[in-house]
Amino acid sequence: MHPAVAMFLVMFGCWANVVTLEMMTTVHPGCGNLVTCSQFIVIAIHGFVFTMKCGTVASKIPYKAYFMMVGLYFAASVINNHALKYGIPMPLHMIFKAGSLVANLIMGMIVLGRYYPRHKTVSVVAITIGIILCTYASKSAPVPPPAAADSAPGTSTTADTTTSTTPSTPEHGAADMWYGVLLLVTALLLSARLGIFQEVLYRDYGRHSQQALFFTHVLPLPMFAMLSSDLLHHAALFSASEPVVAPLLPIAVPRLWLILLANVCTQYICISSVFHLTESCTSLTVTLVITLRKFISLIFSIWYFSNPFHREHWIGSLLVFAGTLVFTDPFKLLTPAPAPAAQKVKAKAQ
Repeated sequence: MHPAVAMFLVMFGCWANVVTLEMMTTVHPGCGNLVTCSQFIVIAIHGFVFTMKCGTVASKIPYKAYFMMVGLYFAASVINNHALKYGIPMPLHMIFKAGSLVANLIMGMIVLGRYYPRHKTVSVVAITIGIILCTYASKSAPVPPPAAADSAPGTSTTADTTTSTTPSTPEHGAADMWYGVLLLVTALLLSARLGIFQEVLYRDYGRHSQQALFFTHVLPLPMFAMLSSDLLHHAALFSASEPVVAPLLPIAVPRLWLILLANVCTQYICISSVFHLTESCTSLTVTLVITLRKFISLIFSIWYFSNPFHREHWIGSLLVFAGTLVFTDPFKLLTPAPAPAAQKVKAKAQ
């Protein structure tokens, strides 16, 4: 796949995935584990049939490396989903994850010993300030109540009040908000470490993105057994949603299950394109593409879902994405031009 095509599919697939995710979490904020489990199952089945040819293709990368990738990937996914239960508005969730560029830079310096020029350091400071500003602006932002139409029979309009494992009300205090922010920080560092790990792995063993996609989704499946009660609870809530008639289906299907199906399909497009992109680009470039995608998703989320977005949010998001632009320096205005070959040889001789 050409890198430009992969970039476009990342933009489209991940944007559509965020839209469908918010359509579900607006109704049932704690459904993230069910969504993630569904994504893993479908992608694992697809990879087993089409990539591994039903087990007839051998792995090109040692299994122990895949287990490390799985641990990081699974932990980051679950922690990100869990943060939504603590009053984290979706715009803040997306803006905060835009800090993955900062986390990737820090991990590159710590793990790979890379050096970054001054303008990149300035951009990191701008991005960090922007995220902090958005965090403060969102700490008292109200979370919109779930729609009554999709509550399970016999329950109140609060979606997740039927079990003690989820919050009993959509209202969250400042302590819950900062606990959610701590979860986002943890997930951010784990995701950055995963990107660096993949870059080193592909350098040492070759680029086998589709096999990596399969193993990172099939190996974590047994871990979802620990979340079985939560998965069954939200599956029942999804089944109780309003039935709708979809094209090519002879019967009515609960609306949230159809949205989940769309979410799984767009997730496959997104994550598969990201893995393709890792074959031809560095971890930092991949992180930049994902960051720009988050900006598009952010604007759509504010407009379509009427999420709270104040002046501080705009200033913070401007700092985040302006810092991203300075960091990448697409027009090479801040990056010094390389010295001519003759001058390099002369300087080396001296």
